[in-house]
Amino acid sequence: MSNINKVVLAYSGGLDTSVIVKWLMETYQCEVVTFTADIGQGEEVEPARAKAEALGVKEIYIEDLREEFVRDFVYPMFRANTIYEGEYLLGTSIARPLIAKRLVEIAQETGADAISHGATGKGNDQVRFELGAYALTPGIAVIAPWREWDLNSREKLMAYCEEHGIEVDMKRGKKSPYSMDANLLHISYEGGILEDPASESEEDMWRWSVSPENAPDQARYIEIGFENGDPVTLDGQALSPATMLETLNKIGGENGIGRTDIVENRYVGMKARGCYETPGGTIMLKAHRAMESITLDREAGHLKDELMPRYASLIYNGYWYSPERKALQALIDQTQEVVTGSVRLKLYKGNIIVVGRSSDNSLFDGNIASFEDDGGAYDQADAAGFIKLNALRLRIAANLGRSVK
Repeated sequence: MSNINKVVLAYSGGLDTSVIVKWLMETYQCEVVTFTADIGQGEEVEPARAKAEALGVKEIYIEDLREEFVRDFVYPMFRANTIYEGEYLLGTSIARPLIAKRLVEIAQETGADAISHGATGKGNDQVRFELGAYALTPGIAVIAPWREWDLNSREKLMAYCEEHGIEVDMKRGKKSPYSMDANLLHISYEGGILEDPASESEEDMWRWSVSPENAPDQARYIEIGFENGDPVTLDGQALSPATMLETLNKIGGENGIGRTDIVENRYVGMKARGCYETPGGTIMLKAHRAMESITLDREAGHLKDELMPRYASLIYNGYWYSPERKALQALIDQTQEVVTGSVRLKLYKGNIIVVGRSSDNSLFDGNIASFEDDGGAYDQADAAGFIKLNALRLRIAANLGRSVK
């Protein structure tokens, strides 16, 4: 890639990406444009501007993408009740296609030849960034320094900073031993003692939630209103998507909700152990399933559940912009046209208990479901023929001695 004149870098302002700025300038003799996205990571992003300027960057993009992130990425994903491998709510995975989208858009706006990112060659993020970029801009060049350079340790990175006059924030106090990634949906923890799957995580690792043992002794009741499958009100108050998730994060965290400790299968082939806090997302998912339980047709709901693991894998593996994900999304969104109403939840020491659900689109018929006299709404004698017809193949097989014991 000798003809690279300008590169757009996904820039956090941290050690790795600050080194990458200088490394790109030095290695490719190119101009670097930095892009810093605020997707609710809980830290000020504006300081990245001063850091980029100090590195000689002339074009600096810092953007608040919180509403777009939740509205156009988190909410569509949650309409499918998406969970990867039964536990992971895909907090990191779902943020990458948005960042990739803005990277290639800024490349087009600035006339850049390539984009760059700080993801390592061992992880999933390199795949997610690059699949997203290629899907949107097929001819874009991608530079992944961690796959090219030999600065593969913190010591080497620090030495590079000293050699090139790169200022590094030396925060006082104990440095976290974990690699963390945060946005409005979750915060993740990897590395340190977590690299041993048998070791219990330390209590002081968790940033967003209290332990269930230390959560309030009094239960917290909330009511979430849904419209076409998306949460739109909390306790009767209309909230924007980002504000909804931010508020539920606070409420969930206060009640010890949303912690998970999992070993997942990365797309690149290895197993990795990670801990996650997803308090608001965990509440939203529980409430959404409760809303669907009274509004969705049985077979439509079962079909969604069958397709969900495939949909989750597509997001986890970086195929947000693939035709198959878009096709599944169209099916999912069509089912959500009736998922409107409200759900009441009881939050208590890490638990989310559904205590009520109501909807004008409810398929629950109290007359039919009642154990009392239903006034003829359901003829119980009909069940005999239903059972015999469904048993026919089993009876034929049994008569031939094929029954399973």
